[in-house]
Amino acid sequence: MGEFELIRHYFAAAPCAQAGDGVALGIGDDCALLALPAGQQLAVSTDTLVAGVHFPDPADPFLLGQRALAVAASDLAAMGASPIGFTLALTLPSVAEGWLQPFAEGLNRMARHCGLSLIGGDTTRGPLSLTMTVFGGVPAGQALLRSGARPGDLLCVGGVLGDAAGALPLVLGQAQADEAIGAPLLAHYWSPSPQFGLGQALRGKATAAMDISDGLLADCGHIASASGVGLDIELGALPLSNALLGLLGREAAQTAALTGGDDYVLVFSLPGEHLAALRADGWDIHALGRVREGQGVRLLDAQGADITPVVRGYQHFRETP
Repeated sequence: MGEFELIRHYFAAAPCAQAGDGVALGIGDDCALLALPAGQQLAVSTDTLVAGVHFPDPADPFLLGQRALAVAASDLAAMGASPIGFTLALTLPSVAEGWLQPFAEGLNRMARHCGLSLIGGDTTRGPLSLTMTVFGGVPAGQALLRSGARPGDLLCVGGVLGDAAGALPLVLGQAQADEAIGAPLLAHYWSPSPQFGLGQALRGKATAAMDISDGLLADCGHIASASGVGLDIELGALPLSNALLGLLGREAAQTAALTGGDDYVLVFSLPGEHLAALRADGWDIHALGRVREGQGVRLLDAQGADITPVVRGYQHFRETP
């Protein structure tokens, strides 16, 4: 099967490849055409997932299709953007129908869940890797940035932390768990749900935001640096699921929540007067600490002592001693 036949057979005919809101022209020409309403800005983000680095090889292709798109789409949610479309650059060692068909089905399911249209991409031969570029729209001047946190703001997250990190030993076959514990953790790892609704609800309220991909401490460091402030996180305020606690116990679960990564929930700074109304609207928001004058991120115990660990999250190019 040639490249263009592969694209037509597995991707161009998929439901998610049909033009949707904001897409004037999708797959089939040299470029896609996007049509944003007046007063909207285009939000764009790219993520690459490499076999053996970002996911185990081999991996279930259906689950991989879901995860690959969700990971990229989460960046749009973090900016408060509404989803429009995405492109897929797919590098494959070979054309295998038994892999491509379920991958395309998983990709389509997540695309429909997110409201994203597949509008183009590329295929080539080589070691398995997936590159997604996602496009969204946000009202001009209302995008959520990392750079606006102010001393006195609350530091909040949009859900429980650490579930994906807790699932990783299960994904790699290094541990086993009962269904009641393992199933929700694995679901969070393989099918994270980008928080589009929360991101849009935070427009005009949150002063800074991003999604958690490399670990709470590491990603909060990006907000602190971009905003020129310090952040304090209270260890006892970390929201942990019963499944994660059941698998790891409290101390290890706290470590997973702080440094494990792959949560894809939003972390944001928020003036305190907005918290009650957002919770009343049904958003699962947890206050972890506060923004302060200064720099860096501190983890505080119940007595207020600084217990910040040396390793704060995942880095691709960290030098090993």
